[in-house]
Amino acid sequence: MNESQIIQTLSGWNFWDRQLPTGKPRVYCKTARRYIKSKSNKIVVISGIRRSGKTTLSRQIVKNMLDKGLDARNTLIINFEEPAFAETLDLNLLIKVYESYRNILEPDRTPVIILDEIQEIPKWEKFVRSLQEKNEARIIVTGSSSALLSGEFATVLTGRTVEINMHPLSFNEYLTFFGLQFKKKADLILKKKQVLKMLRQYMEFGGFPEIALEIDDILKSEITRKIYDDILFKDIVKRWSIKNIDKLEILSRYYTSNISSPITFNRISKFLNIPVKTVEIYSKYIEKSDLIFFVKRFAFSVKEQENSPRKVYSIDTGIVNSTGFRFQDNHGHLMENIVAVHLRIKKFLEAPLMDVYYYKDYSQNEVDFVVKDGLKVSQLIQVCYNIENPDTKERELRSLIKASGKLKCDDLAIITWDYEAKEEFKSKNISYIPLWKWLLV
Repeated sequence: MNESQIIQTLSGWNFWDRQLPTGKPRVYCKTARRYIKSKSNKIVVISGIRRSGKTTLSRQIVKNMLDKGLDARNTLIINFEEPAFAETLDLNLLIKVYESYRNILEPDRTPVIILDEIQEIPKWEKFVRSLQEKNEARIIVTGSSSALLSGEFATVLTGRTVEINMHPLSFNEYLTFFGLQFKKKADLILKKKQVLKMLRQYMEFGGFPEIALEIDDILKSEITRKIYDDILFKDIVKRWSIKNIDKLEILSRYYTSNISSPITFNRISKFLNIPVKTVEIYSKYIEKSDLIFFVKRFAFSVKEQENSPRKVYSIDTGIVNSTGFRFQDNHGHLMENIVAVHLRIKKFLEAPLMDVYYYKDYSQNEVDFVVKDGLKVSQLIQVCYNIENPDTKERELRSLIKASGKLKCDDLAIITWDYEAKEEFKSKNISYIPLWKWLLV
């Protein structure tokens, strides 16, 4: 391709002579703008699970800059999944595209360059590092987490990046996709019935943007399954050259069938008849793809944390419901999964020093989430779909009180489906908070 052909191809991805769809604003925009404005000129890495909206976010970043007066010729978006580039995806193509942009668009200030799905280009890290060292451009790269966190990437760009890890829609974002916003406290109460209906949909189908906008329930499940398959085969099998695909599929389905449950690699190995080392390696790959994540057990020693069972969660409940094995309603586990994801997003966006664990003592008293801010445990959270059963309530409260004394934390909460109250139990104040309200406040 000559320079003119390259620019013609790129024009479909850029704002040079047209307006492009940018979708609904995501919560990550504010963080991205702060990174771009920073004088440190760090490379902004937008990683995350496939189809979580990385390409749309990159457009939103550019659109925001254009709205504030930046000339469009000072921006460049290159999508490396462009079919016209398929036959020549190498470092020479990347260099040629960049030079064509400089020669024809002639930017008159340091341009903002977005390299979308950059993992398709071998050795891209060195090109990006060179641009950054010469301060030629402000650079944003997007791609799957499994590729962008590879060893070569980490080695070449250590200390030169800031990361935005994207998730499917939070529940608050999910509601805004349907025009539901709450400017006053009264709005939450007045629209409660509608919010609960949306929460059930969110719990069933998850938060991938294209799933949220799809109206056909059967098609929602089919698209979710396709996303899941793409993650397995493109982000894991292809990326890591997996040979035992059957074992990977079995292990992945085991995880999506056992969300919110404690696991050990040894136990999985025996149950699935897969070597422990294979379970360990494949679990690492599945986690790097952002399909699942683990929460460690709280302990006062790192060794005990590492040797204890971990609880597994899916990045999206829609994936759980479309791929996991179910023989009964698992509302409690799905609620717990939603809480785990919400806390994970909060850590990325608002509280980088926050860590999340679960608690279990030798008497089997268990607390779903221990929130630790710096050196202090700041909150203990139980998740319970139906707290009206007296035995269930007693068990949840007993575990909270035991953990409260052990961890010296008095902020105790039980997240329910729709029960709200404040009660005193054994001289401790307990807050019962509906899930929908906890996710929005």
